[in-house]
Amino acid sequence: MFDYGNMQNKFIIFHSADTAQQLLYQCYIEQERADAVQKSYTNCYPFLYYLEHGQSFYATARHAPLSIKPVLLFYGMVQLLKACLLTVDADYPESTSVLAHGVSTRKRKKQGYEFLDDEVKVQKNGLFTHFSEKMFHVKQLTGEKFRMGTLLQRICELHEMFSLFSGNKKILSLKIIHNPSNHSIAIPKDILDYYHMTLNRFIYHIEQEWHFLNITFAKEEERFLHFHMESPLQPIGCEPFLFHLNGTYYIPTKREKIFMFPEIIVHYLLLYNLSMISRYETEWWSELLHSYPSKAYILIVQFLSLTAEKVPLLLYQYLIKKFHSLDFR
Repeated sequence: MFDYGNMQNKFIIFHSADTAQQLLYQCYIEQERADAVQKSYTNCYPFLYYLEHGQSFYATARHAPLSIKPVLLFYGMVQLLKACLLTVDADYPESTSVLAHGVSTRKRKKQGYEFLDDEVKVQKNGLFTHFSEKMFHVKQLTGEKFRMGTLLQRICELHEMFSLFSGNKKILSLKIIHNPSNHSIAIPKDILDYYHMTLNRFIYHIEQEWHFLNITFAKEEERFLHFHMESPLQPIGCEPFLFHLNGTYYIPTKREKIFMFPEIIVHYLLLYNLSMISRYETEWWSELLHSYPSKAYILIVQFLSLTAEKVPLLLYQYLIKKFHSLDFR
């Protein structure tokens, strides 16, 4: 697993007003903003404060009781997202409409409530819609609903737990072999059975649906299908492949829309709902934490431990990718 303590140290590269200003300036120049200099100076301190505030939430969450972890982790993520947003939206927050959470929860029935069947719904305005579009070019549909069980299945570190719950009948992903030095990947041939495709149909599917990855078929060899890519996979932006904290990558065995979404979106939706439950459904939340009534408890605890490490890593990768791609002179 990723060492979160080390993650705190990695963010230090941005803890300088001069570095922050230069990063924002180069980002705004790329966006061809005439006011790049002015905006970079205006936004460099908010950028630093968002990062510092976000890291404080995460540091506190590490030692906080499980009962309040969702709230701390959600707002830690929100602060880091705001820093990232300043690299792509110099006017953030341009209006109060983007300050809302951007999603809502349904009213829950007190009896028979199951967390895995619970849903969150996308609102027209708010942070969720704004960062999804600005940072990841994903346009959310107002009113679209996401089920908690489906969202949890998007996170590959939890796949082993799902498999154990189903008696190894539910395999949600297959490990691929990624060679970053020659930009190649090897996908287990078993994927053809899961996708119900011939090799030719699978290649066509990749060319049509995953064209943004610039992936081309190389050869078929025993248990693997070999492909070349224009650039190696990265933790952020590797969809539909799934990044695991141990540094490996997986391919989902389901061809569902959720696996095409950036993982950051999934963490936001899950943490939003869990933070709302922690604050406003205290009785149900306390019963979950103390009576261990269902497998939802195990998944929630595993997720909270995981997201505390993975979200800072992914958002750090988002920023450092920009840092390395820009021309600092």
